[in-house]
Amino acid sequence: MTQANTVLELTGVHTHIGAYHILHGVSFAVREGEVTMLLGRNGAGKTTTLRTIMGLWAASQGDVRFKGQSIKGLATPDIAGRGIAYVPESMGIFSDLTVQENFVLAARAARHAGELDAQRLQWIFGLFPALQKFWLYPAGKLSGGQKQMLAVARAIVEPRALLLIDEPSKGLAPSIIANLIAAFNELKRQRTTILLVEQNFHMARSLGDAVAVMDNGAVVHTGSMRELADDETLQQRLLGLSLAVHQ
Repeated sequence: MTQANTVLELTGVHTHIGAYHILHGVSFAVREGEVTMLLGRNGAGKTTTLRTIMGLWAASQGDVRFKGQSIKGLATPDIAGRGIAYVPESMGIFSDLTVQENFVLAARAARHAGELDAQRLQWIFGLFPALQKFWLYPAGKLSGGQKQMLAVARAIVEPRALLLIDEPSKGLAPSIIANLIAAFNELKRQRTTILLVEQNFHMARSLGDAVAVMDNGAVVHTGSMRELADDETLQQRLLGLSLAVHQ
């Protein structure tokens, strides 16, 4: 892998939360224009990795580099300002605000709805039609799937160099997951770079170009998603399950 096509690189990252040592030398890279899946059992350290990248938890050792520059130790707003968007598992939407107001808050270049990029807004509505339908509704009244769509849409309301997305399909119906897969595939066609934590292995197999598998706070495998999806022995060894039974 060359430096030129590497958007994000973690090298020997350790993270402590209070007395707990959560990440133990995490190292992997995310290439430009690809979807990199971050997989692993519950408690493996995937969410901590995303939060460490965003500066929400501080790396106690190692380095996090974005477009060749270290972002370790930067404040979260400064990291976001460099073009990284984070969609947490909790979604983080503002329930009392309308869908429109949630968009405006996420758009750094817009102070009100009239300043949103109209062409990009129509593109997002093409991905998530329900958001146009409920544009003036309080976000808290949306269904779980619609809230997840809003969370992702806010992250892409302006072009971002990197999206970090934590378990977007969790708790959603299969039809909504299919809609999300379609939307992420469209983002892939736009050459959007994504680091995606996901427990739905159908989604992982459908979207992933590359994969990093975590266990006990460390990356234990990196490679192509297709290689992992085609090798049940490797799946059993790394994840303790077969992707074939998670369709």
